[in-house]
Amino acid sequence: MAIRTQWNLEHACSHHAVHDLSGRPADQRAGFARWLAAKDCTDCWKAARDADSGSKESWLAAKRASEQEEAAAWAEQFDMPPLEGPEKALGWGERSRHQLMTSAHKALVIEGSWGEAGWAELEEKARKVGRAGWWIDQRDTEGSDLVELLDSATEQDQGTENPFR
Repeated sequence: MAIRTQWNLEHACSHHAVHDLSGRPADQRAGFARWLAAKDCTDCWKAARDADSGSKESWLAAKRASEQEEAAAWAEQFDMPPLEGPEKALGWGERSRHQLMTSAHKALVIEGSWGEAGWAELEEKARKVGRAGWWIDQRDTEGSDLVELLDSATEQDQGTENPFR
């Protein structure tokens, strides 16, 4: 018997909506459906967002500023070097690096079996990849895949000038 993919939910705003959760792993669908049900439906969420911030653009700018502040604090705390690249890509690269590293830590250490020594080694590899565009390109990657990606990026660097800095 297949795990269901369609969930008919009553949201916190009391609206009903059918959600296709087939894009999520089967063992995460029920929990995500509970989380969705506790939130307003998409239409109510958008209306509240627009009322609070005035427009999608200002809401997005505030969200990006908050994410940027969080990424900068994280980079300082964990001694991550500044990224290099076009000015327009630096902030996006920093946010992408922070989100991917946080996702990897959750997958590998918190939910996985990695210890601090293994994580410290991965952080060291991440410090060697200084090109903002590389982190942006990896932004949709699963956290658990970061090990292989960093291995590949740092292997390419052996014996040549670092193309990632």
